[in-house]
Amino acid sequence: QVQLVESGGGLVQAGGSLRLSCAASGRSFSPYTMAWFRQGPGKERQFVAVISWSGGSTSYADSVKGRFTISRDNAKNTMYLQMNSLKPEDTAVYYCAADTSPVLRRLSSQYSYWGQGTQVTVSS
Repeated sequence: QVQLVESGGGLVQAGGSLRLSCAASGRSFSPYTMAWFRQGPGKERQFVAVISWSGGSTSYADSVKGRFTISRDNAKNTMYLQMNSLKPEDTAVYYCAADTSPVLRRLSSQYSYWGQGTQVTVSS
């Protein structure tokens, strides 16, 4: 089992940037596929980005493609989400998730492990 803790959220103006981190503890971090999801007010949890265990493969939601970058450092047991050109509609609680499947999945129900979330608020 792996425990996940997100950090790096906050309040930022539209057009600004934030870098989220997801620190993993417990079992070895590297065999896990990792992903970011977000849940805005009154909305369902939605996929943001996913990265393979090696970091060699990534996939993004269309709404963030070209603005967000997912990465991971297996030596530090940490995954990142660099968010640039932020928009008010990016406001949400951001969650990191992990699963042992090597498939880059986009459904939240397909992930076994979750962090507690970090709030990102983008003001206009």
